[in-house]
Amino acid sequence: MTSVMFTNNCSLPDIKRSIAQYNQQQFVYNENIFGPLQSDSVVIVIQIHDRITYLRHLIVSLAQARGISQTLLVFSHDYYDEEMNSLVQSVDFCKVIQIFYPYSIQTHPHEFPGEDPGDCPRDMKREQALLTKCNNALYPDLYGHYREAKFTQTKHHWWWKANRVFNQLEVTRNHTGLVVFLEEDHYVAEDFIHILKLMENRCKESCRHCNILSLGTYLKTYNYYGDSKKKEALRAIKQQFIKNVGQVHPSWTFQVLPSLYQHPQKVEITPWISSKHNMGMAFNRTTWMQIIECAAYFCKYDDYNWDWSLQHISQNCLKQKLHAMVARGPRVFHIGECGVHHKKNNCESTSVISKVQQVLKSAKRHLYPDNLILTYTTILKKTKLRKGNGGWGDRRDHKLCMGMTIR
Repeated sequence: MTSVMFTNNCSLPDIKRSIAQYNQQQFVYNENIFGPLQSDSVVIVIQIHDRITYLRHLIVSLAQARGISQTLLVFSHDYYDEEMNSLVQSVDFCKVIQIFYPYSIQTHPHEFPGEDPGDCPRDMKREQALLTKCNNALYPDLYGHYREAKFTQTKHHWWWKANRVFNQLEVTRNHTGLVVFLEEDHYVAEDFIHILKLMENRCKESCRHCNILSLGTYLKTYNYYGDSKKKEALRAIKQQFIKNVGQVHPSWTFQVLPSLYQHPQKVEITPWISSKHNMGMAFNRTTWMQIIECAAYFCKYDDYNWDWSLQHISQNCLKQKLHAMVARGPRVFHIGECGVHHKKNNCESTSVISKVQQVLKSAKRHLYPDNLILTYTTILKKTKLRKGNGGWGDRRDHKLCMGMTIR
């Protein structure tokens, strides 16, 4: 039987061997230059697939970050590609380790957790599935749909990499500091480590119940005026709108306001909300140990999103719910125009990048604040318990996820 050829002329058996070798060796690049990882250093974990253009931009932004030489970058791959490997291994500004999710669609193209030809099609009715006796006929999700491998992979990968970093890697065995979670289509401000350390210290001083730090936002307008300056802020937005009339409206519009990041800058204390606080988030081993005790709430919850599953843990299992300290002036930006859910004709990242760079250029003199002002969420609405988004009804996914859990 002829082996199927994959990227860079590597066969499937070759890719599996390489992945196993990388994961077994756990080689840390540049450790001879930057020394061993300190227990309180920042570890940055980046979940990557195959979008190399975005990853290049992220790496460039990381290279410009002050304090980056003291960190460890963990690149967690679910797609093996020699060009991606070369890019990652060219990083020379800090320690680097690569880990490879071993249950990917790439390495299991015609079997679970990839797409088994004997699996039920997504939209097949349960009655029809039972008649055809497809593999997972008994386990549609709560909306009556059957699993799609491309959607389940992201949640599996997130859970595997977190377990791997906290519980399996030799280099992080004694690490007690913060672990920051990024993705390949993120972009960081040069002072993100500085802000992270300030937030960590404020947590110790003033917010013992805060267990997640969040550096990012999905908002396209960043307004950090006090109430007295709301009119000025609105005027700036109006002027920007008038300026844009007649131009092709971009899919992302970053409004750059005059006093974007004030001194001292504000951080907000708020219950962690998955859809708002999942980007550029960080937590330590103590928080992870609490999360891992609730593994079943993550692995068996009928939602293919890792962040909604984490929210489910917080609401239904944790003794102390997840509380976030959120940077009001974001230090992590989302530059991805295209991904799992979004397919556009123009997937170039340059237009978004230029807007993010303009935001940071405008804020340049306000970066590296000396201290932070705490604000608290004033409206304490009771968070409604919600049913999941589905896509995770298959018992095989539950079993695989639980099998990756390391206590």
